[in-house]
Amino acid sequence: MKTYERESFLKSFFIFLILLEVLLAINFWNEYQTKKSEIEEKIHIEMKLCAYTAECKGLTTDFVDKDDDKEENILYKDGDFYGYFKVPTVEKYLMKIVYPLTRYFVRVQKLENKLFKRFLFYSILAALVSFLFSIYALLPLQRALRINEEFVKDILHDFNTPISSMLINLKIFKREIGENPKILRLENNIESILSLQDNLRIFLKGVPAQSEVFSLKELIENRINYFEVLYPDVQYKASIDDTLLKTNKDAFTRIVDNLLSNAGKYNIANGSVNIVLQGESLSIHDTGKGIKKPSKVFQRYYKEQDRGIGIGLHIVKKLCDELMIAIHIQSRENEGTKIGLNLSNVILLKE
Repeated sequence: MKTYERESFLKSFFIFLILLEVLLAINFWNEYQTKKSEIEEKIHIEMKLCAYTAECKGLTTDFVDKDDDKEENILYKDGDFYGYFKVPTVEKYLMKIVYPLTRYFVRVQKLENKLFKRFLFYSILAALVSFLFSIYALLPLQRALRINEEFVKDILHDFNTPISSMLINLKIFKREIGENPKILRLENNIESILSLQDNLRIFLKGVPAQSEVFSLKELIENRINYFEVLYPDVQYKASIDDTLLKTNKDAFTRIVDNLLSNAGKYNIANGSVNIVLQGESLSIHDTGKGIKKPSKVFQRYYKEQDRGIGIGLHIVKKLCDELMIAIHIQSRENEGTKIGLNLSNVILLKE
C-alpha cells in the first residue's frame, strides 16, 4: 500500500471508528443512567418489603418519631439511602430503613464492569466494521490510481518515439549547419522533457538501487552548463573541490536538476545561484522569491506558484531518503532559499 493510499485508509478508518465509538458511548451512557435508576428503584422496593414482611437482609432499621418533615414511602439520598414507612400497630412512630451506600456502590460497580465488557466487545466489532468499510472505500481509489499510473506509463512510453526522432533529426541538422544557439536551446528543451519523464518514472517506480563512483565537481559543472542556457538571466556559480561520490548517479542527478531548476525558475531577474561544498555539506543558495511555508514544500502536490504540478521537491525528498542524504531547507519570502544536502553517507574521498 502506497503512502497516499495508507493515508486515505487511515483517515477513513479513524473517522468511521470515531463516529461509531461516539454513538456507542452515547448509547451506553444512557443505558448506564437507566440501569442506575433501576438499581435505586430496586433498593426502594427492598425497603418496602422490609417494612411489610420484616425481611431486612442487608438493611438496618430503627424507629423514629413521626412528624411532618418525614414523608412516607420516599427514597432519600443523603449519604446512605433511607426511607420512612408506617408501623402497622403504632401510629406515633415510623420505621426508618437504611440501605448502606457501600452496598449501592458495589452494585453500581458490577453494573459498570458488565457494561464495560459489552462496550469493549462492541468497540472491537466497530473497529472490524470500520476496517472493512475503509478497505471497501479504498478499492475504487486504488483502481483509479492504478488506471492513472498505467495511463502515465503508456504516455511516457509513447513519448519515447517522437523524442528520439527529434534528437536524431537535431543531430543531423547540427551536422549540416554546424553549431547554432537555437539548436542548443532545442536540445536543452528536449533534455527538459526527458528530465520530466525521469521524474515521473521515479514518482511511479521508485529509485534504482545500483551505485557508481563519479566526480561531484564534474556533475555540477555539467548541470550548470545545461541550466545556464535555460535561464540566461540567472548567474550560476559553483565552489566545489574535487570530490568523489559513490551512490546512484542518475538519482543524484535528478536531485541536483530539480534543485537547480527551481533555483532558476523562481529566481529574480539577474539573480544568482551559488552551489558550495563545505566539508560534507552541499548547499544551493538562490536569490529568488522565497517560500512562504518551507516545512510543506516536500509534500506531494504542494506548490505556492501556478507553475508546475508540485511533485519536484517531493521527488527530491524521496530520492534523498533512498540515498540516505539528509536535506534541510531555509527560506524567507523575497530573500531567497538555501537548501543543504548532507553527503556524509555518499562521499567516497576527496582528491
